Amino acid sequence: MSDERIHRAISADGTEIAGRVQGRGPALVLVHGGIGDGDVAWEALLPHLTDHFTCYLPSTRGRGLSSDNPDHSPKRLEEDVAAFVNSIGEPVCLVGWSGSGAWVLGAAARSTAVAAVGAYEPFVLSEMRDDDRARTFATMERVGVAAADNRLVDALRIFAAWICSDDERAALDETDFYERWAGCIPAMLRFVQPDATHEGPRSTDPEVLATVTAPVLLLRGGQTVLSTFVTDAARHIAQHVSDPHVRELPGVGHFAPLLAPDRVARELISFFVSVEGASARPSSQPDVRVDRPVVRRRPAAPAARP
Repeated sequence: MSDERIHRAISADGTEIAGRVQGRGPALVLVHGGIGDGDVAWEALLPHLTDHFTCYLPSTRGRGLSSDNPDHSPKRLEEDVAAFVNSIGEPVCLVGWSGSGAWVLGAAARSTAVAAVGAYEPFVLSEMRDDDRARTFATMERVGVAAADNRLVDALRIFAAWICSDDERAALDETDFYERWAGCIPAMLRFVQPDATHEGPRSTDPEVLATVTAPVLLLRGGQTVLSTFVTDAARHIAQHVSDPHVRELPGVGHFAPLLAPDRVARELISFFVSVEGASARPSSQPDVRVDRPVVRRRPAAPAARP
């Protein structure tokens, strides 16, 4: 877009955090998940949002346009998001996906600039059951072995087999997803180990979540292969934040922001537009709703590159 620009901020330890900016309207910050970066994670969703919001697309340290730093601990990633949010200079709506759910909630706990939070299938490691935990760590070990051999596409396919349904993988196979996202594998591995071994306070601890006063939308797909994990995570978050709203989108899985962006965008727009009224209404129980299924077309295969 002709009005695209780059916004830069400095995290608490001096690391520069940067991201592209597109669109017009109130500020909306979209934070990529554990896999991906600000340049690739939101490409499908962005066209549905830029007529409504000024969309900021930061990458955390070591990804995209941002600088790197050896420390990829949970605290530092939350500080990256909070610093970027605070640097915008106005109230923002904040979106996370998967592994970044904890980062955006941590930023909401740290920053008074966050007006509302949306999280698609956020992860809460402490709520992971033993079987899910074992499968997750075994998968990440296999991903790490492939990455160490510089087989990044293979590593991403291993990751996708863990987190995506068969239908999602079939849809991704029709795109250049594996080629374009494979370069994000090393950055993901750099945060996975510190996250798994972290023993200090977390942004998803009950006492921290209790300080999040902004309305929080928790989205999950009705066909996610990690249904137990994401359901437990959403329940945990909803029990402790001040104003939770839970939505389920039937017929989609973990990669809905990429494969069903219109449906995810509709939920985000509806929620953020209603933020002013929602934030004025105290809520003692989560607002729970199941979206009606919508027929969607599988994305067309990209044209061959010269």
